[in-house]
Amino acid sequence: MSRALPKYNKRRVTFIGGAAAVALSGTVIAGFALAGEGSKSDGTSARTLASPGTITCPDVRSKLPAVPASAKAEVDRNLTLLNTQIQEANKRLVDTVGQGGPNFVQNAILGPLKDKRVATVNRIATAIGRTAAKPQGLDSLATCTLNAAGTNAGGGAAGKPQAGGNAGNAGNAGNAGNAGNAGNAGNAGNAAAGTITCPDVRSKLPDVPASAKAEVDRNLTLLDTQLREANTRLVNTVGQGGPNFVQNAILGPLKDKRVATVNRIATAIGRTAAKPQGLDSLATCTLTK
Repeated sequence: MSRALPKYNKRRVTFIGGAAAVALSGTVIAGFALAGEGSKSDGTSARTLASPGTITCPDVRSKLPAVPASAKAEVDRNLTLLNTQIQEANKRLVDTVGQGGPNFVQNAILGPLKDKRVATVNRIATAIGRTAAKPQGLDSLATCTLNAAGTNAGGGAAGKPQAGGNAGNAGNAGNAGNAGNAGNAGNAGNAAAGTITCPDVRSKLPDVPASAKAEVDRNLTLLDTQLREANTRLVNTVGQGGPNFVQNAILGPLKDKRVATVNRIATAIGRTAAKPQGLDSLATCTLTK
């Protein structure tokens, strides 16, 4: 004997099929669910929101050794932070559909996410290492990947003009040659972009033990390289994104890279001398016009 489905069941089935609830499998988080359900009036379909795909990262918790009780709170806090970072990356993936060129996701989302994860897993390793053997190689778990559905290049966000005076880049639809971004021809010098400056780390270091000198020098050189790359990216992306593009896609990721680098410097010195404290306060850089 057949029974008719109540009306509310039909609505519930439609919602589950179209919206897809947040899926946390290990560290996988569905991009659409993080963005929230689009209303009928906002003109955005579930198909469009789901199109960027999903960012997936290696699971860190399962790769840890036994965590000492004294480190548990700090380790748990950073494991939670790893999940938060993925959530934020997936939300940004959805919010920036159609922005930038073919490398936008790698440069503005996956790359910065890796830098954040490197800094976070290093804190986990340091916390464990205070009272037990420090786990090695956790930063190999920092790289995340984009699964399925596209590259975020022109993915359905046509007609969504970018704030910040990028008029003419109509909707950034497909970013086809960035047509209409008139006036940015040749990125005429650094004038429009400005210059990123960072605090000097070398001058703030104590005496470096001979055994740490090579590693410290290597990381000081890396700080210079990171700054040069950020300034190059600043010039190459003039006119892209909204008013917060530089902070979110250049200055923020640069800070994360510098935090990880100065922490390696402090750790190298601390192996045979007093470990310098507070170097990460030198990680924040500024944009000057």
